[in-house]
Amino acid sequence: MVTELVAFVVQNLVSEPERLEITTREGAQGLFIEIRCAPEDAGRIIGRGGRTINSIRTLARAASEGQERVEVQLSNP
Repeated sequence: MVTELVAFVVQNLVSEPERLEITTREGAQGLFIEIRCAPEDAGRIIGRGGRTINSIRTLARAASEGQERVEVQLSNP
């Protein structure tokens, strides 16, 4: 559910959703969601001063309902 929420939000931010890759790993530390996108879309995901990516992280943590730790990371393609 958390991954789907992150994917929905990010797909609506980018101009090239076909180049978007979202991978998820679960481990002892919790859930790790990695976002890869076209270089020109990275700024849209990060937002001014990092506000957008921080909002995405907050939404992901809220959606997990405290069940597990969630980390969202934007990686270069």
